[in-house]
Amino acid sequence: MSRIGKLPVAIPAGVKVSVENNLITVTGPKGTLTQPVKGDIAIEVKDNEVVVTRHDNEIPSRSFHGLYRQLINNMVIGVSQGFSKSLLINGVGYKAELAKNTLTLSLGYSTIIDYIIPEGIQAAVDGNKVTISGISKEKVGQVCAEIRSLRGPEPYKGKGIKYETENIRRKVGKSGGKK
Repeated sequence: MSRIGKLPVAIPAGVKVSVENNLITVTGPKGTLTQPVKGDIAIEVKDNEVVVTRHDNEIPSRSFHGLYRQLINNMVIGVSQGFSKSLLINGVGYKAELAKNTLTLSLGYSTIIDYIIPEGIQAAVDGNKVTISGISKEKVGQVCAEIRSLRGPEPYKGKGIKYETENIRRKVGKSGGKK
């Protein structure tokens, strides 16, 4: 039995979970999320909990058991609290500006990069810190990864875009003289 999959997902007040035709719908104060279900997975809503079970012990069923439990848990947290990630921009002349749904980045290239924020995601810029938030953990993570990939951090001076919680292993530069 999956250690993650056998745990029930608690449903907080104000959140509604429904399962119809292999489609999970979670509705809460922040919005609505849906997720299709495939495989031999059964999802039941009992009292204030969602229980995920599998019909057989085959490898695909065991794989999907913990996956769908965690996806449902992320959906419940997303519609009730939301998710947020922060990116730090480090470098001389590196900056970010936000206008409506466009994030304008100056990252040391000869051109300025305009990144269009997808629907359902909010962005905020405070100096050299960009905060991405939304109800879908998957979308928030994907947007942060795309922005970070525009100029990843380099190991010598630490210039570039990094996650706020990320530690960059720094390398020592060249030695001073000939030996």
